[in-house]
Amino acid sequence: MRAGRAAARVAALGLMGTLLASPQAGAEPCGAQLPSAHRLVAVGQGDAVGRSVAFVPEPAPWAVSRHFALRGELCGAGRLLRVDADMPAHRHGMNYRPTLSAQPDGSFVAQGLLLHMPGRWRIRFEIETDGRRQWLEQTVDLK
Repeated sequence: MRAGRAAARVAALGLMGTLLASPQAGAEPCGAQLPSAHRLVAVGQGDAVGRSVAFVPEPAPWAVSRHFALRGELCGAGRLLRVDADMPAHRHGMNYRPTLSAQPDGSFVAQGLLLHMPGRWRIRFEIETDGRRQWLEQTVDLK
């Protein structure tokens, strides 16, 4: 099973290796094409300040024990390596490993997520910028 996870991670790194996200001058703000009703932004702390990911769940809104995808855009230079979710208060994560795919418009889709119980979940995006890996996070409360 570990070999499968390693292969999936290597595949995700390869797919996302070209996903750069710096809006062009005069372009819409990062994430502006996403539906605003359910749009969230994961932000960086510490060394990752100034980096963010705008994203929405599909289908929306969030629901307990329903598979969903995240469509989003990395705001600022870097590349997205993986997406994950966990419940810090319970010290566990999801029972599924999402897959990533880069879209022709520079956005990404992470598929295969499922938040299996109510409570506070932390949605996490691992990015790499200038050879450094960092996490961008946003919390979601499910009822």
